[in-house]
Amino acid sequence: MLPGVGVFGTGSTARVLVPMLKAEGFEVHALWGRSEEEACSLAKELSIPFHTSRSDDVLLHQDVDLVCIYIPPSMTRQIAVKALGIGKNVVSEKAATAVDSFQMVNAARYYPQLLSIMGNTLRFLPTFAAMRQLLMEGYVGEVQVCDVRVYGPSLLDQSYGWTCEDLMGGGGLHTVGSAIIDLLSYLTGTRAQRVHGLLRTFVQQNDTIRGIRRVTSDDFCFFQMLMGPCTGGVCCTVTLNFNMPGSFLHEVMVVGSTGRLVARGTELYGQRNGSKREELLLGDGSWAGPDVKDIPLPHLLGLGAMVKALRQSFQEHEERRLWARGPVAMAPTFEDGLYVQTVVEAVKRSSFSGEWECVEIMNKEPDPNHNICEAQKRNKN
Repeated sequence: MLPGVGVFGTGSTARVLVPMLKAEGFEVHALWGRSEEEACSLAKELSIPFHTSRSDDVLLHQDVDLVCIYIPPSMTRQIAVKALGIGKNVVSEKAATAVDSFQMVNAARYYPQLLSIMGNTLRFLPTFAAMRQLLMEGYVGEVQVCDVRVYGPSLLDQSYGWTCEDLMGGGGLHTVGSAIIDLLSYLTGTRAQRVHGLLRTFVQQNDTIRGIRRVTSDDFCFFQMLMGPCTGGVCCTVTLNFNMPGSFLHEVMVVGSTGRLVARGTELYGQRNGSKREELLLGDGSWAGPDVKDIPLPHLLGLGAMVKALRQSFQEHEERRLWARGPVAMAPTFEDGLYVQTVVEAVKRSSFSGEWECVEIMNKEPDPNHNICEAQKRNKN
């Protein structure tokens, strides 16, 4: 039996996710929205029997055993931690801060029998699964350089909201860059040790965001990562530019000692040293569903592949809460999410300081009263 699903969110991802879940045999029993109106409208559109703006109504729903969280990052940690505590399996988008991510990691460690994975769908995309396999087989030899370019239109919503605020998890680095950071770690099998970055907000106001309100989230980001050992390792460069209306560009190149692999959109190309031209290794994936403008094709096809993997994972057990690790083995864990958020915050620090920053993953939660205690010590002295 497949678990009943509760979905948090009414954005573009939720609109696409629900039909995908139903197509794979999942029953979506409940939908949460930030307002009753949002939840009611989408629930009617997608034929979901129950909707609410109260999170506990979904989490405590007797038919919901799998929770999919696609809401603003500042709200993610609260829902994910509570869902695990109640005994629900969780697929979650990224949190807003490393501290929030650390709390999600602690919850996942406390309930290891429950599914707890991040919703970075690029890992599931056949293009990158094939790229990783070829890298493991030595197609490019020793991996030396990774170069990523993602260009597209503005990520801002039509009205002022969390996408406009850096502190709430908006911006290209957090929204798209986090998926790239995770993908590069997945492809190379290494993690960033030091980073250097530059963030800019070129569009601070527009036709709908004006007056006293200004956009603080980045629409351009360039950063470098040194991954693996301090000497040797892999050099990575990532450029994110969301000031380009029109077509979406998504290119990931991995260069090694004997060749290179390039993923352009959903196509995979390769070229070995000495070869005169690159060869097509995996053709373009197609999307048979309705037109979705807000979700780039690589993420859209990856989302579909993730849902199929979830079905295979739960299908292997008769008890609807139990799952098999094999089909979702490539999925990023909450610990991967903590690593990614740590890198994101290190890139932001580097943009402010202009220096290379070390990536140090926290192993204990900071004391929320640390600043007060330090001030008291200084006053006593």
